[in-house]
Amino acid sequence: MIERIAIITGASRPKGIGAAICRELASKGVHVFFTHFTPFDETTGYDDADHQWAETFASELRRKGVNVGHMNLDLADKDAPDQLLDNVERELGKPTILVNNAAHCEEVSYKELTAEILAKHFEVNVQGACMLTVEFAKRLEGTRLGGRIVNLVSGQDKSPVAGNLAYITSKGAISAFTRSLATEVASEEITVNAVDPGPTDSGWMDQATQEFLKPKFPTGRIGTPEDAARLISFLTSEEARWVTGQIIHSDGGFWD
Repeated sequence: MIERIAIITGASRPKGIGAAICRELASKGVHVFFTHFTPFDETTGYDDADHQWAETFASELRRKGVNVGHMNLDLADKDAPDQLLDNVERELGKPTILVNNAAHCEEVSYKELTAEILAKHFEVNVQGACMLTVEFAKRLEGTRLGGRIVNLVSGQDKSPVAGNLAYITSKGAISAFTRSLATEVASEEITVNAVDPGPTDSGWMDQATQEFLKPKFPTGRIGTPEDAARLISFLTSEEARWVTGQIIHSDGGFWD
């Protein structure tokens, strides 16, 4: 049996979706390589951002019996895809799973939007994710190993999201990218899907936000990082080999 190796970007904090994905995949015996970029988390005010956490987290994952690697990486860097994939292949082997979870987000309306803000979102959320994805796919060409790509998106395909124009626009581009790339790489036995986890309590919600959002969930609770991680674990498995080109709203029925 071929051992599976996964790349998860944006696993910078213990409460984040990226960390939950790493834990879920590691619990299934998948070797994990994760990226982190703590400066972004610190500037956005997350209380669990910690420069020392990455190695502590790697040790936690290794206790599940898998190999683990990680690196600090700014996906806005044009050399980031090659740097990341070279490191993964050198430390763990050839990866067959890619989860594009890292994202840049500044909540701005049309009144505050600037070219600089828009460019920063596109450098990370579009350029970074797209170029990493295509390089990942190119390195799997002809191997017949089968690949799994999962992109994290937001609710832009479901309903308008006012007040967050730059982020939503960049994630809309990833939805379009997901559908089209899926058709291009299907012959290589690579699937490409996207997951919208809906509002998720991953460390950014205060009590007032939770009270405002909770009634919008017919399931009666707010989503957790583990909810997203379980779906992503399925989409990266052999059982999901017939699922591709999909934008999946795994959000507990949330409707704004």
